[in-house]
Amino acid sequence: MQVYRLNALTDNYIFLLHDPEQNVAAVVDPAEAGPVLRQLTALGAKLTTIFNTHHHRDHVGGNQRLMEHFEGVTVYGGKEDRGRIPGQQVFLQEGDRVEFAQRTGTVFFLPGHTRAHIAYYFPPASGEELGDLFCGDTLFAGGCGRLFEGTPTQMVSSLSKLRELPDQTRVWCAHEYTLSNLQFALTVDGENLDLQDRFVQVKAARSRNEATIPSILGVEKRTNPFLRWEDPVLQQAVNGGDPVQTFARLRGRKEQF
Repeated sequence: MQVYRLNALTDNYIFLLHDPEQNVAAVVDPAEAGPVLRQLTALGAKLTTIFNTHHHRDHVGGNQRLMEHFEGVTVYGGKEDRGRIPGQQVFLQEGDRVEFAQRTGTVFFLPGHTRAHIAYYFPPASGEELGDLFCGDTLFAGGCGRLFEGTPTQMVSSLSKLRELPDQTRVWCAHEYTLSNLQFALTVDGENLDLQDRFVQVKAARSRNEATIPSILGVEKRTNPFLRWEDPVLQQAVNGGDPVQTFARLRGRKEQF
């Protein structure tokens, strides 16, 4: 399964999954149809599947046009998003499985950013070291999504599920927010040497207009404050007590950053 990262809108990423043996493709969160159609044309591939993580327009905006362009496309989304994702035909919940390119993905139910958010995790294929996590707006490189429809308790639970995945997992999140996320992280975890090094690397990459996605989950566990709510340094930085309170105060500070 080959993954193509496509730029969309202002700072969105769309992910096109290509099965070179069958020359068919799936797309994760098509914010708009144009970039997807151009990549499919370059590959000479047919789109068969749309995997949506949640209903926001900058994740489903291309669904309808893609469905019109390719007959028989199957649209996946969360069970709780019924009626909110254009063309949705499959309604997924925690633990469900999806298939593409001889790979089997597991569905995670991740309320927080929205009440119905899901993610797709594909373990490493035979002979490969890295798995692939398509997590929409739940986990970002260096950060996490805003809580539009969920609570801090829900988001901590959701991020805990992702934190349990293997360190050698590529994190394909849907926005290029990494530099600003790390700038914020340094305000609450400035003595973290791993974070300092990562910031230097990301700043240099962005100065060259290079993408920072995918990130690696093991790096997130060491440098992303929104996966480290149990760390005494972070708890002290925001006067937090339990993990949920620490997370909530971190998220509140990020809103004002």
